[in-house]
Amino acid sequence: MKGLWNDRYSKKEYAYGTEPNAFLKSQLLKLRPGKILFPAEGEGRNSVFAATLGWDVVAFDNSTEGRRKALELATNRAVTIDYRLESYDDFEDRAGTYDAIGLVFAHASAAHRASYHQKFIQLLKPGGRIILEGFSTKQLGNTSGGPKIIEMLFDEAILRDDFGSLTEIEITEADTELNEGVFHTGSASVIRLIGTK
Repeated sequence: MKGLWNDRYSKKEYAYGTEPNAFLKSQLLKLRPGKILFPAEGEGRNSVFAATLGWDVVAFDNSTEGRRKALELATNRAVTIDYRLESYDDFEDRAGTYDAIGLVFAHASAAHRASYHQKFIQLLKPGGRIILEGFSTKQLGNTSGGPKIIEMLFDEAILRDDFGSLTEIEITEADTELNEGVFHTGSASVIRLIGTK
């Protein structure tokens, strides 16, 4: 998989564009900036946007090409992000470090997904917020992106199981039109979660 992402991100254009995910943007604009984590951050469109709002940003991905382009974007937008070249398994930080975690189309294998989500909950401060948008299990019929393996997609039951220890959870499903670079374009079925620790 690392090779796939390095190949995708090695192109001149940004695979998913340079503007933030619309749902993430709408949620960050409601919050007071603090410290935020972006797992599987790719080319940096979301982390760089958060930094422009004043967030102290940590991001990680195992793609060297993704990191390179994210840091270029940060330089172009005159902000700084702490972008670490690590995988889900490798990334570690102190429990209770983050005010928010942005999970934007961050799909993992079914065998590891729940444990990764538990790790992120541990990294949140009390009162911290998870902001998630991913492809729902209904996305398989669409050509607008996402994993083609149903076990890597989300439904409400999966997300409630994974994030059930949060004190507040709001989950919504939506059909939307994506316009996020060449790989997220067209009609899509997404699921969104906002959760508070």
